[in-house]
Amino acid sequence: MKNFAVIGCGFWSHFQVAAWHELEGVKLVAVCDKDISKAKALATKFGNPTVYTQAEEMFRNEKLDFVDIISSVNTHCELVLLASKYKIDAICQKPMAENQADALKMLRAAKEASIRFFIHENFRWQAPLRELKNLLDTQIIGKAFKANLRFCCSFPVFDNQPILRELEQFIIADLGVHILDLVRFYFGEVNTLYAKTMRINPTIKGEDVANVFMEMESGLHCYAEMSYASILENERFPQTFVLVEAEKGSMYLGLDGEIRITTKNGTTVKTVTPMMYSWLDPAYAVAHSSAVDTNRNILQGLNGGNCETTAEDNIKTLNLVFASYESAKTGQVQRMKDYPIV
Repeated sequence: MKNFAVIGCGFWSHFQVAAWHELEGVKLVAVCDKDISKAKALATKFGNPTVYTQAEEMFRNEKLDFVDIISSVNTHCELVLLASKYKIDAICQKPMAENQADALKMLRAAKEASIRFFIHENFRWQAPLRELKNLLDTQIIGKAFKANLRFCCSFPVFDNQPILRELEQFIIADLGVHILDLVRFYFGEVNTLYAKTMRINPTIKGEDVANVFMEMESGLHCYAEMSYASILENERFPQTFVLVEAEKGSMYLGLDGEIRITTKNGTTVKTVTPMMYSWLDPAYAVAHSSAVDTNRNILQGLNGGNCETTAEDNIKTLNLVFASYESAKTGQVQRMKDYPIV
């Protein structure tokens, strides 16, 4: 049995902890938040683990196997360094860090402390997106040369997470980190990228529209579109739509998990739906459900097995976020070889 603690008891923590409770071999023994009312609310809901408002006090007092950091990004570096100090394996919510210097500091601290360090990156574990990867790997449509990933809607994301209004860097850091991770998941590493951003909502500080064009190391061209300002006919938050064009055909992941595979022989259709749990929010079903599979894979890593979303891998995704902001700021194409990963 692995004892774990949660730091950060806001909106997402309730679903992430519920996802842990779907797995065997883990036990929540402590929760921590500077807002004690949030910590108590989470504790009351999940078996009354010990409540803390100071992370270091929790690390000193509890016998932990790992900590799940679900707090805001500006706390991640400090908390991972603290976990490293106490030699406790760490899971960190995305995005890993606010800047490259902090990300590299976190990686080095974890390595020096010989702790396992993972990122809770869950989009690649969403059932429809995962099945699309499986289908692409069959090579039924051959070698891909062009792709488009699209996450555009007018969902009031700020209602559940008002802190997002205050972020100077919003949609690429909060949502784009998922979409850019999918780009790597499907197509490998990025060679160059060019990005543009806009702010449409006047009540927020950061950008709520972003478009990123990437040339992959394979030569494939990939276009990622993100918007929380788009009022559309068929909105399905939080679904991601993906079109892949290849030598022998195309695949399109559209509404409600429908995957359309087109070749010269015609079009076949497959629909993939997420596992439903009593605790998930129907509006976030595909995302909340994926937390179970994300946690399962991370638990495998905590037990010494393979895990896809290690911090060492995720720095490559995070660099795409940093490069996108730099490109949008300077108007220049960014070469990913210029962004360090160690």
